[in-house]
Amino acid sequence: MTQLVVGQSGVVFSNLSLEHSSTVDRVADELRRALFDGEVGPGTPLREVALAEAMGVARSTIREALAVLVAEGLAVREPNRGVHVSEPDPEAVEDVCRARIVLETAGVRRWADASEETRDVVRRALEQLAASAITASAAEFTAHHLAFHQSLVGLTESPRLVAQAESLYAEIRLALAHVDRQRRNQTEQVESHRLLVRLLEQGRINETVEELERHITDGAASMLGRLDEGSR
Repeated sequence: MTQLVVGQSGVVFSNLSLEHSSTVDRVADELRRALFDGEVGPGTPLREVALAEAMGVARSTIREALAVLVAEGLAVREPNRGVHVSEPDPEAVEDVCRARIVLETAGVRRWADASEETRDVVRRALEQLAASAITASAAEFTAHHLAFHQSLVGLTESPRLVAQAESLYAEIRLALAHVDRQRRNQTEQVESHRLLVRLLEQGRINETVEELERHITDGAASMLGRLDEGSR
């Protein structure tokens, strides 16, 4: 079983074995899992030497994996500080909230014009979110949560808008994962998403838009509250 120790020198994994065939992607996946599961907090240093020794891989492999996390916005590389876990920016959270409302409501307004296949993606995303609330980890629940909202943008049937949305969600993955861990009210969250789909199915588009805007705004307020608590 993987154990993780965080000290002043950074984050160190112990009792972690990776198969000989491990790649940079697998190392990056393990680091992501630790971030999304809350084992590694914002600002924690990610030291190449310590990670290479603990994970049994070359330092160059760790360096490449960290570069992947930096490119995804999950980590930051700074001169004289090395790499550390990203710390969510309140202004960025607010801006992402505004952008999400534009993209997701655009999808909602195309519900009637979207193909049945595209609408089914939304329905399946809701089912998967509901199932994850029962058995999945907090990190997996967060992934399904984001997938549902991505499916709303998918109703636009615009690859460019979907790509924009994916970029936005990547920016707030750590903050959202933290909120979902702290709330521990998955059932309530699932019901709020069920309401969105129910309104869509009934053709009550304007009400869906209003509910979605409230949902996103409340989520942003919760994230900002957690960030404020963490800064005290």
